[in-house]
Amino acid sequence: MRITDTTVALVTGGASGLGEATTRHLHDLGAAVVIADLASSPGEQLAAELGERARFVATDVRDEDQVLAAVAAASELGELRIAVTCAGIGTPGRVVGRKGPLALETFRQVIEVNLVGTFNVLRLAAAAMAELEPVDGDRGVVVMTASIAAYDGQVGQAAYASSKGGVVGLTLSAARDLADKAVRVTTIAPGTFATPMLAGLPAEATAVLEAQVPHPSRLGQPAEYAKLVAHVVDNSMLNGEVIRLDGALRMPPR
Repeated sequence: MRITDTTVALVTGGASGLGEATTRHLHDLGAAVVIADLASSPGEQLAAELGERARFVATDVRDEDQVLAAVAAASELGELRIAVTCAGIGTPGRVVGRKGPLALETFRQVIEVNLVGTFNVLRLAAAAMAELEPVDGDRGVVVMTASIAAYDGQVGQAAYASSKGGVVGLTLSAARDLADKAVRVTTIAPGTFATPMLAGLPAEATAVLEAQVPHPSRLGQPAEYAKLVAHVVDNSMLNGEVIRLDGALRMPPR
C-alpha cells in the first residue's frame, strides 16, 4: 500500500525509541502522523518539531476513550491507514524471587499495557480503517510490536515474555479476522535495540549484549525497525506474519 498525501499513521509509544523512529520515518515518507504517548512523554515537542502534519494525543493504550481520541485525531488529519503499536513496558521479576512470588499486580500491569493495550489499539484503529476505500487493495495496515522474548524468555521476564507471546499469538488470528475488511496485521519481534529501555546500562553490559548477536554484532538501531515498518506497509503480501528483527540472536537463559 503506497503512502499518499492523505495517509495518516497512528504510532503508540510514538515519542521515544522504536516509536519515535517510526513516527519520523513515516512522516519523512509523506504520511501525517499522530503521536499517541503518555502525557509525560516528549510527544508535544516532537509534534511541534515535525510541524502541521503531526499531532500529539496524550494516550494510555489501556484506556478506550483515550485511544478513540487518538483515532479521531488521525481521522481529522486525513485517512487513518497505518497503526503501529510501540507502547510497552518491561517490568522484570522472577516468578519466585528473594522476596517471594512475583506480585500479581506487577504481572497484570505488564499484560495490560503490552497485550491488552495492543489489542485495544488494533481493534479501534481497524474499525476506522474498515470504513475507508481500498488503496492498492488495502484499507489499512496494523503493525504490532512483540519481542524475541516471546520465544526466548529469559530469567526475570515471565511477565514480559507472556505479554509479547500474546501479541505473537494474536497476529494470525487478527489478520484472518480482518481479511474480509482488507486490513492487514503483521508483527515485528525485535531483538536487542538501542532504545531508552537499554540506555541506562553500563558500557560493559552493552558490550555483552552486542557480543551475543551473531551478525551484525551490535544493538539494532530504531531506524532499522522503522524501515521494516515502512516495508510492511508497502508489501501487501506481508500479512499474518511475525518477523524477527534480531541479527540471528537467540537469547540465552540469562
